[in-house]
Amino acid sequence: MNDTPGWASPGSAPSDGHEPGASRPAEPPQAADQPAQDTQRPGAQWSEVQPPAGQWSAPAAPQGPGQTPPPPPQGPGWGTPPPAGPGGHGTPGGYGGPGHGTPGYGAAPGYGAPGYGGWGAGWGGPPPVAKPGVIPLRPLGVGEILDGAVSTMRTYWRTVLGISLTVAVVTQVLVVLLQGLALDTASADALSDPSATFGEVTRAMGDSLLNSAVVFLISMIGTVTATALLTTVTSRAVLGRPVTVAEAWRDARSQLPRLFGLIVLLILISAVLVGVGILPGILVAVTASTDAGAALAVLGGLAASVVVLWLMIRFSLASPALMLEKQGIRKSMSRSVKLVRGSWWRVFGIQLLAAIIANIVAAIVVLPFTFIAAAFNGGGISGFVNGDVGWTFLIISGIGSVIGSMITFPISAGVTVLLYIDQRIRREALDLELARAAGLQGYGADAAGSTPRS
Repeated sequence: MNDTPGWASPGSAPSDGHEPGASRPAEPPQAADQPAQDTQRPGAQWSEVQPPAGQWSAPAAPQGPGQTPPPPPQGPGWGTPPPAGPGGHGTPGGYGGPGHGTPGYGAAPGYGAPGYGGWGAGWGGPPPVAKPGVIPLRPLGVGEILDGAVSTMRTYWRTVLGISLTVAVVTQVLVVLLQGLALDTASADALSDPSATFGEVTRAMGDSLLNSAVVFLISMIGTVTATALLTTVTSRAVLGRPVTVAEAWRDARSQLPRLFGLIVLLILISAVLVGVGILPGILVAVTASTDAGAALAVLGGLAASVVVLWLMIRFSLASPALMLEKQGIRKSMSRSVKLVRGSWWRVFGIQLLAAIIANIVAAIVVLPFTFIAAAFNGGGISGFVNGDVGWTFLIISGIGSVIGSMITFPISAGVTVLLYIDQRIRREALDLELARAAGLQGYGADAAGSTPRS
């Protein structure tokens, strides 16, 4: 056949263009020791005995007396490359022309030989991804998000340490003072006294809840402030640009009230949903059976907790959206819902993994301080177990809490910001804007076609 030039079967008789039915030249007689060729089955032109794979060589021209034999082929099984032709890869027609070089599988550039773009040694892989800061400008994996948060802490440790330490110290000083001065010891004793009256227990529970609420409010203010400042630091770290504490404060100051309002709104939504879930059980316990009401309240609380978890993950990127896009509360919540849509499980898994890692590391630091504080407590370990704590315990445990907060603040804020950036890269090609902001020239033309989106 002659309809596919360049792919002649080795050992077969090439088609010489005779029409069907035309006379052909007489076949040469076969030697006695050669097997007769079967002309009836396909592939009859192939020799029954083939050389082993990888040992093809260009056929030698008939040698006359006194002629020097041709040099051996360059390497096992490959002939010499053909001269370059108009096809760009050998003789005319490309890819080496008829026969891929000299007859017998001659070597065309490529297929393992240098010089053919896309194959063999000439293939250099995809172009490197730009990385002006702590993350590469492409969709990120889980490890890259965690590594980016840790790299931000390590690279810009002065700013991160300054923010985390300042916020943690101020927060813990207020908490220690509140617990040491305003904590009603009589109320704590009433809760642990089995002979206390119902009124005393109710009053003690009210005081305890009030103190816990104030402590929680102070801690939340500190967390919100640290998150706002560290969001700015992490966003600059993505571009490879350092930022001071003063610059981070100036950039985040205008959005702090909105961020505080966002956190309060999310807490209220969670509380309302949990209250709605346990309300039927409470009503049944009051009006009918206590056991049935308690069981119904537990089931309602579990169902409400699932709904709360689902909503909180959908709103988990609202904080960086509010800080970095300078949006309002409602707009940032809708932006978070849009970015998380279709990736709920991925966002939940990354946030859960980051929280577990941060809390394990913080616990490793905090627990020794807690045991030391209990040992130096006025009542010893037994006094600590019974709730009798003094200033020594509060101060030592507060130091441990400061160190733990210095670890949890940057990891939590960094992972949330990088997860927000990753989702925007996947959905909105934010990497192109980040590259332009980082001053990378020509990044869009190279990365636009090679960056996978989801």
